[in-house]
Amino acid sequence: MNTHEYDLATARLRELRAEADTAGRVRRLRAARRWARRAEYATRRAARASAAVR
Repeated sequence: MNTHEYDLATARLRELRAEADTAGRVRRLRAARRWARRAEYATRRAARASAAVR
């Protein structure tokens, strides 16, 4: 019975690690999209400022 409990525990741990890995990947993807949006906004703002100076 002890090995059966151990197998269940390790299987659950593997599932939790996989879920955490997926969540981390999603979080990084969201952050990357947010930073890309900010960079795009900054580029447009700089272009407008440059056009206003001319």
